[in-house]
Amino acid sequence: MLRMLRSRAVGALVGGLAVLSACTTEKIVFKDREPFNPPPDAAAGFLGYYTVNSKQTSCGNCHQGQQTVWAQTAHAGAYKTLADLPANQAQAFCYSCHTVSTNGNGAPTPKRGWDVVQDSAYRDVQCESCHGPGNNHAQAPSRSNWPLARAGMASSGVPAASAAASNSTCAACHSGTHHPFAEEWGKSAHSKVVVEGTTPVARNADGTDRASCSPCHDGKGTLKAWGVNTNYIEKDSVGVMATTCTVCHDPHAKNNPKQLRFSITAREPSANLCMKCHDRRAVLAVGTTRLTPHAPQGDVLLGTAGYRPQGVSIEEIAVATTHASSANTALCAGCHIQRYTFNDPASGNFTFQATGHRFLPIPCVDANGPTDAQNCGYNTASRSFKGCVATGCHNSEAIAASAFTSRRATIAVLADQIWVDTDGDATVDAAPTDGGMLAIVRRDRPTEFTNTTKITPAMGAVFNMTTFAERYANGDGSKGTHNPFLGTALLAGNIVELRAAYPFLPAPPAAVQAAVDRSLNELKIRQPNAFKAGGK
Repeated sequence: MLRMLRSRAVGALVGGLAVLSACTTEKIVFKDREPFNPPPDAAAGFLGYYTVNSKQTSCGNCHQGQQTVWAQTAHAGAYKTLADLPANQAQAFCYSCHTVSTNGNGAPTPKRGWDVVQDSAYRDVQCESCHGPGNNHAQAPSRSNWPLARAGMASSGVPAASAAASNSTCAACHSGTHHPFAEEWGKSAHSKVVVEGTTPVARNADGTDRASCSPCHDGKGTLKAWGVNTNYIEKDSVGVMATTCTVCHDPHAKNNPKQLRFSITAREPSANLCMKCHDRRAVLAVGTTRLTPHAPQGDVLLGTAGYRPQGVSIEEIAVATTHASSANTALCAGCHIQRYTFNDPASGNFTFQATGHRFLPIPCVDANGPTDAQNCGYNTASRSFKGCVATGCHNSEAIAASAFTSRRATIAVLADQIWVDTDGDATVDAAPTDGGMLAIVRRDRPTEFTNTTKITPAMGAVFNMTTFAERYANGDGSKGTHNPFLGTALLAGNIVELRAAYPFLPAPPAAVQAAVDRSLNELKIRQPNAFKAGGK
């Protein structure tokens, strides 16, 4: 019976379908939508958004990973920042930097994208803003016609292949008095390629990478060392690229604020963006006669740099409560990247917005912001100490300036007792060529500087001098500011240790001894348990 019912049901169903099919000739056809829309500006070939409301780009239909992370960046909301302004505040020229337009991807002419067709598909700073038109690649995807972005800047050490290069960078929009990121970067050390003789330090004489230097002195080497495998125009080019915007900032993702590749608040040097390069050799090692540091800024700030003289134990955490304190959570960037608005003193109208991308913590300034010449006096009339107040470390610029002058003077007194580089060759020469305690030790016990089995007091003093005093170009370079208590304590400890190790050295003058006592007593107050039994 059950089989019979099933047979009748199936028969009825087939019959019903036959009747339905006889009533119409229409066919249901399912067809996928093309993965990209026709470009609104056909001549330029910019595809723009696939779906505007969901911010789905045509490029992102294939490059889904990049689409997902890009959607979280400020670039994906660039158009809205103009739309949200009060009526008439957003002028026509503003939109070229808030849309897919002529800017950022090639020569400034002819106009293209939003600059030609104000279509909603071109809203926001999308993939093609930096990579250029994607229509040809979408029509026939291959590596022979893929649009690559440029990582280098016009002044980055990699020669521009054509006039198009000047408009194929971040500088196409991130420049001008509104926000002069590119101009300030161009005047910073990050924009320079360091050269020894005629060869950049990141390259060997034969043009190959110098493994130990390239990760910090060649922007391409830096990206490679950090595991960035993204393709870009200069990736396989000959020559050294400076530390450009895309070295520190990730154009595609917002894993950290401001799209930085690494954290600026991390206290572990290997995880901190600035310290990944500004923290190379900060302590003296046994087995080498190389008595100089190399970019020790990170460890100085954190209180872990330098040679520890016998009898003085520096507690790193206590010492670090200076410019690495909780008041300055951004650490290096907290002082070195400060934004200022400058007004014309005559009219009072807005004239200039400093972005901090010259990386100067206390820049020489005038009414138009940081000046090109940075050799002015260290006072509030000539320099801006705003960063010292903004970080929460000092209550006023005047207090910050006074503290800087006082600490620098103390370091100078201690340093002059240890070593005076009379001939300016950054090498300790025997007295009377150079002056100070180390020059006498060099004259009377020269082997104290060449021991490969232990670190002698003389070797340790040289390392601390080249780290903290203004005696060596590749030292800390902060004139004591990165960690003033650490610098003065170690140099004071060096003087005590040198006199104990080398009895033939003369006693320091009263003023110097007072500076020694003051520095070590200050350390006792800040960290009562910092001195071992028998120490000063």
